[in-house]
Amino acid sequence: MAFSVALQVYSVRDFAEKDLKGTLQKIKEMGYDGVEFAGLYGHTPAEVKSMVEEIGLIPISAHVPLDEMLSDPDKVIAGYAEIGCKFIAVPYLNEDRRPGTEGFAQTIKDIEFLGEATKKHDIQLLYHNHDFEFKKIDGEYALDVLYQTVPSDLLKTEIDTCWVNVAGEEPANYVRKYSGRAPVVHLKDFVMGGREKPEQMYELIGIESEEVDEHEEETFGFRPVGYGVQNFPAILTASEEAGAEWLVVEQDKPSMGKTAIECAELSRKYLKSLGI
Repeated sequence: MAFSVALQVYSVRDFAEKDLKGTLQKIKEMGYDGVEFAGLYGHTPAEVKSMVEEIGLIPISAHVPLDEMLSDPDKVIAGYAEIGCKFIAVPYLNEDRRPGTEGFAQTIKDIEFLGEATKKHDIQLLYHNHDFEFKKIDGEYALDVLYQTVPSDLLKTEIDTCWVNVAGEEPANYVRKYSGRAPVVHLKDFVMGGREKPEQMYELIGIESEEVDEHEEETFGFRPVGYGVQNFPAILTASEEAGAEWLVVEQDKPSMGKTAIECAELSRKYLKSLGI
């Protein structure tokens, strides 16, 4: 399998906030080919471009909040184009934009608009799913409605394999479903006791809510790739068949008593054991 492997820098954000360049150097030393950003940690696009060029990492993509892009599309997108990003992904939808709300129709229109805007900068727009897009609209998952509505040249997939599984679908099947439209696949592992999702699930990815159950992670917890329930050999085969170019490792919160850096290294070692 001929994939390039990147790390979503959000996975090691506590380190990146203190020393972005040093953290990028560690990512390179672990054997990652590239990085996907989620913020620039106080640095300018020019500074980040210089860092990745010096270190030898490919700045393959970035997660950029929808409303941030909409606030000044040309300026925001141009910054990531300057860094050298080939992709920009819509990373998350606030509750008032999700399927089942009045805002979802406008969300689809906004995403299509941004697909045109990124195209002007030679960047491909992606959508990074969670599990809330697996709400049905007229018998179809909202995620599929999004991809059916926005033309494939304006929006491609960044299937997050963890959230597909949490939603009750088979990740490999979902990657394969979007063959030819799946240039980047998110590899994320987890453990979950039973099929009941904890109410405060998104606390674990840094989305604040009013109450947090301190026992939540006993019910659901993120793991390094290869250390949870995911069938990665099947996911990798599907990714190859779908034409994926990049695999992006993401772990929203460290676990197993390891630091975020140690978890990222475990993920990379596991993929190397599979020949990736």
